[in-house]
This record gives sequence, C-alpha cells and structure tokens, in this order.
Amino acid sequence: MIFKETNLECAWIIEPELLTDNRGFFARTWCQREFEDRGLNSALVQCNISFNAKSGTLRGMHYQIPPHGETKLVRCTQGAIYDVIIDLRPQSPTFTQWVGIELTAKNHRMLYIPEGFAHGFQTLVEQTEVFYQMSEFYHPESAIGVRWNDPAFGIKWPTANSVIISDKDSSYADFVG
Repeated sequence: MIFKETNLECAWIIEPELLTDNRGFFARTWCQREFEDRGLNSALVQCNISFNAKSGTLRGMHYQIPPHGETKLVRCTQGAIYDVIIDLRPQSPTFTQWVGIELTAKNHRMLYIPEGFAHGFQTLVEQTEVFYQMSEFYHPESAIGVRWNDPAFGIKWPTANSVIISDKDSSYADFVG
C-alpha cells in the first residue's frame, strides 16, 4: 500500500499497489502491521456499507464524540464520491480545516480519517456504494455532526445546488469552535 499524507495532520490517502497480470489485478487494502508502523489506529471493530441510488446524494458531516470517538477507513467500491473530512480537534494545527478527495471504484483509493474528524461525502454518479471500516462501535448517544454547508468551513462541494440530503444532516446548528 502507498500512504500519502493529506494537508490535515494525521489524515492519509491510501492507494493499493495493484499487482496486475492477464487475469486482472490483486491488491492489499488492509494490513494491521503497515498501519501500526505509521502510528495509525489499526483496531477496526465494525464495517458498514452505504448505497446511494442518485448522484448528488450527500451524507455527513458525521463523527462520534469521546468516549466513543472513531477512526474510519473509507473506500468507494462502486461508482464515485467526493469525500470530505474536517479536523475538529481543538489542539490540532489544522483545526477547522478540510480536505476533499475523489474516491472511485476505478482509482481504488482509500481515506484514513483519524478520531476527532467529521466525515461526509457526495455521490458523483448514480448507483454508488461506500465501504467503511471503523475503530469504534456505533453509539447513537455519541453520534453528532456539523452542517455540510456551514460557512465556518467553506467546503466546496461538486454539486452544491442539487443536493439530496437527510433532514438530520441539513439541520445541524452552526459550528462554534
């Protein structure tokens, strides 16, 4: 696997190294040792899939607060997404900054999202599926979020004018850092 740092401290883009031949390719998408060698959280306890029928679907910006903070490893297994993370760790030098990256079934990229980051994505095509691995079980009492279009962050979404979003995700209050 090829690990590339993002502009946000502790967040990584991970690209599988494809071993190709006349049959196709083989690639490793997870290795506990490689994650631990970089000081990344390798304790994954839950996996989820999100299927999105329509282009423009936006999910986020979600995270869990302590004591149930979670690290995520996200990959698009069908279709394409614009994946966004926001650093919400008050002591971080990149506090309130965001990064967006295109994850597609074709590019096989993954995004490593540390604890203390909000995460969300917008689908770029119909019939998109996203696979998540998490370091913490889901705890509804710790699950919160920030609004996808909060001016405190100024996220530039690909199709901000045609968003399909849940009432919950669109109704988060303004961020107060």
